[in-house]
Amino acid sequence: MSTPPKSSGELLGWLWRGYLRHHLGLLAIAVLFMLIEGSMVGAVSYMMQPMFDLVFVEGNTDALVWVSLTFLVIFCLRGFSGMIQKVTLTRIAQLTAASLRLDLLRRLIRQDTAFHQTHPPGFLIQRVQTDVNAVNDVWRSIITGAGRDAISLVILIGVAVNVDWRWTAVMLVGLPLLMLPIGFAQRYVRKKASLARDLGAKLATRLDEVFHGIVPIKLNSLEDYQAEKFREHTDTFVRSEIRASFGTASITAMVDVMAGVGFMGVLLYGGAEIIEGEKTVGQFMSFFTAIGLAFDPMRRLAAVSGIWQTAAAALERLKELMDAPILIQPPAKPAAKPKGLPEIRLENVQLSYGDAPVLRGLNLTAEAGKTTALVGASGAGKSTVFNLLTRLVDPQQGSVKIGGVNVRDLALEDLRDLHSVVSQEALLFDETLRENILLGRTDVSEAQLKEVLDAAHVSDFLPKLAEGLDTLVGPRGSALSGGQRQRVVIARALLRNTPVLLLDEATSALDAQSEQVVQAALDKLAGGRTTLVIAHRLSTIRNAHKIVVMDRGRVVDEGSHDELLARGGIYADLYRLQFQEGKTVIDPVGAAALAARMPTNEDRPPTLLRRLTFGLFG
Repeated sequence: MSTPPKSSGELLGWLWRGYLRHHLGLLAIAVLFMLIEGSMVGAVSYMMQPMFDLVFVEGNTDALVWVSLTFLVIFCLRGFSGMIQKVTLTRIAQLTAASLRLDLLRRLIRQDTAFHQTHPPGFLIQRVQTDVNAVNDVWRSIITGAGRDAISLVILIGVAVNVDWRWTAVMLVGLPLLMLPIGFAQRYVRKKASLARDLGAKLATRLDEVFHGIVPIKLNSLEDYQAEKFREHTDTFVRSEIRASFGTASITAMVDVMAGVGFMGVLLYGGAEIIEGEKTVGQFMSFFTAIGLAFDPMRRLAAVSGIWQTAAAALERLKELMDAPILIQPPAKPAAKPKGLPEIRLENVQLSYGDAPVLRGLNLTAEAGKTTALVGASGAGKSTVFNLLTRLVDPQQGSVKIGGVNVRDLALEDLRDLHSVVSQEALLFDETLRENILLGRTDVSEAQLKEVLDAAHVSDFLPKLAEGLDTLVGPRGSALSGGQRQRVVIARALLRNTPVLLLDEATSALDAQSEQVVQAALDKLAGGRTTLVIAHRLSTIRNAHKIVVMDRGRVVDEGSHDELLARGGIYADLYRLQFQEGKTVIDPVGAAALAARMPTNEDRPPTLLRRLTFGLFG
């Protein structure tokens, strides 16, 4: 970590201010019953003296009755109070964990795309689930155990001091000597637990990559390779966990050593006083019981100090994510959303990801109600234009306007309500087909739904599904084909009925038959909207009102399909490269192989034609 670890007080203060103080009433109830439960342990040790001196030594039968009843009351109170405080604290812990998990998710999903590019899904899942659970489990054990044990320890030491303060001093003489080694052990546990949390995130990321990439893993026979890589990560994680466990266990061991030294001292010193008749057996049994019972909570409290370091490591990472700034912020006073079909205009836009420039003074206009196609090599900045329009990112310089309004001046909800996006990756959720189209909307009639299903050609395959619209589509829509998923996304876009449509390689991954059906649905969707299209297949954009050729973050040519062909420039060369009398002459694999055989010159950047060829077919 680049920053020093935060103190336990700082982390606890953050947890208290943000979450625990909202349950102050429940905490008060839990503490009350915790006091009762802890006090009963002291009462047991205190009752040892009358039990031995009055009952066992003197044989007092009256004392036998009231001592027995007192023990019954003590254990009943302890059981009842223990049950109440454990249930109450479990409720507090679960409510706190649920609130923390929800707040963290809300924070993360509002981060920009750059944040999510540097924080993979597996890492974030580990934080939201595993780290929050770790904090919850440890917090519950600390409050439930440490609170009760601290109360019991104070009362038991009080009983021991009441019997003989000198015996108590002898018993605890080694305690100050443990402070320094326990401090070292705590720092060691914190360091190893922090490493274990990082390794756990790497394991989650690896699993996420494996399960999402299961098809290429099988096709490339990478099962053993991926299993071996996972084993290596797991071995490192196990070693880190064992070392953290060693640090925690060493703290408890040190308390046991101190207890052994203390007991030896008390037996030597106190035993002599009993032999000489200065103390009674009942007094010694009361003291011995109090100290014996005290060392159990003392050991648990020592262990909690190590366990807390594990929780602190997880809590520190959660706090870092919660404190991470959200760069895309809504304006303080949002402008009114533009009415009608808006014109889209980017003026002198510059954008870099780190030190890598993506857009270099881009000027681009998409006329209202018309279709504008973006053509260019991979990395030319086409998809970045879409990200700017929806404010997934903001430019460092220049302006992005929709309907004459700067996107920074619009409320984020209003801005994104202007757009429908259909991309190559048709993201569906593991819910029913109906839910994937409605996305929580409740104001859609069955007639409206049927209309969009027909227009998007979802109705064509709907009868083949066992449950119709109530069929679960599987994780990421895995129960549907690529063409079916695309049609579902188009139906979703039709239902949104937004004035701006963004199409990003919407048909590039489909077979010819599916492409024809989906393209027909897209043509209907684009009607009467301001539409921007990214397409590598020039056949899908030849009817666009305007085609914009981009290279290295700039517009290098634009015009209609016929104008660009007549001009005989780059677009015309690309068109002839893809088609000859309406037939494709170079497939993507062949184009990549041809480009690989072309001579290169490291001192000369590749030509625009070659870069566009890679973007179109690579």
